[in-house]
Amino acid sequence: MTQDTTDFGYEQVSPAEKTRRVRAVFESVAPRYDLMNDLMSGGLHRVWKRFCLLHTGLSAGGRALDLAGGTGDIARGLARQVGKGGEVVLADINPAMLAVGRSHIIDSGFGGRIRIAAADAEALPFPDSHFDCVTIGFGLRNVTRKDRALAEMRRVLAPGGRALVLEFSRPNPMLARAYDAYSFTVLPQLGRWIAGDAASYRYLAESIRRHPDQPTLAAMMEAAGLERVRYYNLTGGIVALHVGYSL
Repeated sequence: MTQDTTDFGYEQVSPAEKTRRVRAVFESVAPRYDLMNDLMSGGLHRVWKRFCLLHTGLSAGGRALDLAGGTGDIARGLARQVGKGGEVVLADINPAMLAVGRSHIIDSGFGGRIRIAAADAEALPFPDSHFDCVTIGFGLRNVTRKDRALAEMRRVLAPGGRALVLEFSRPNPMLARAYDAYSFTVLPQLGRWIAGDAASYRYLAESIRRHPDQPTLAAMMEAAGLERVRYYNLTGGIVALHVGYSL
């Protein structure tokens, strides 16, 4: 990767081209996104998200932002934590994902408690030091300039607030061969059968391999100004939760 290119899976493309292609991927998969998550992970994505929510530090009346929040799983959990007196914003750059998220939020009874915002994680339209917690679940690897997104998460956090990054990561070496076989054989086939789009799920598998490993992402969060950064490996490191603080 150079200053003029970035990764789109295993390809090198311009930043603008990556943004365009990622948007196309999620426009394609949005209608079946939740179903595919359940099938791909055997329902484990719900366990990983619950683990993430255990580390928000939120209490009643708090303010929370869920970036790249898509269909709203994490945002709904945040809303339960802050209660009716709190503030939760579900932000995503992709209109198709936000449309699905809005529908799920209304159907689950959170329509008046979660605000929907079309927002670019690299340039957030929120004031400094506003949120007590900022989460991004399985979205950072799709961001074109991850360092900018992490800096923006730090900027909008209030003193004492937490940034939580839940993302696929580097598994235990004992799992690596089976995980690769599953990712590059089963996932695209599921994408073809369920979502009618094998290519998008092949990209998603590739994007995981291009994402920084656990120590590298921790160092990137520290470089963005977050402190006391630590990470928790889940399911043998297939997924990791990184937690950083605004002090």
